Amino acid sequence: MTYLEVTLQVSPANRAAAASVYEKYKRRFLDTVAGATSKELLVRDEDVQVLHGFETAADAQAYLAGDLFTRDVVGELSPLLETGPDVRLYGTA
Repeated sequence: MTYLEVTLQVSPANRAAAASVYEKYKRRFLDTVAGATSKELLVRDEDVQVLHGFETAADAQAYLAGDLFTRDVVGELSPLLETGPDVRLYGTA
C-alpha cells in the first residue's frame, strides 16, 4: 500500500472552492486511475490535504504524471493556491 499526500496552501476564503474540486474529481479518480483505492480530504486550520491510497508506488507515480492530476486537478486548483502543492509518497511496512 502506498499513500500520496498532497498538501495545499489555500486561504480560508478559497477552501470551499478547493473542496468542490476535490468532490468533482473523487469518483473519476477512484473509477479510472489504476491502483487507486481511496481518496480523503483533510482540512486543517493551516492547510488542506488530500490523502490518496494506491496499491503500489508505481500507481501513485503514474497518477502524478497523468492528465487527471497535472491538467485537470492542478489546473483547476492553481488559481486557488497560495503556493505550489507539496507532494509526498509514503509506503506501508
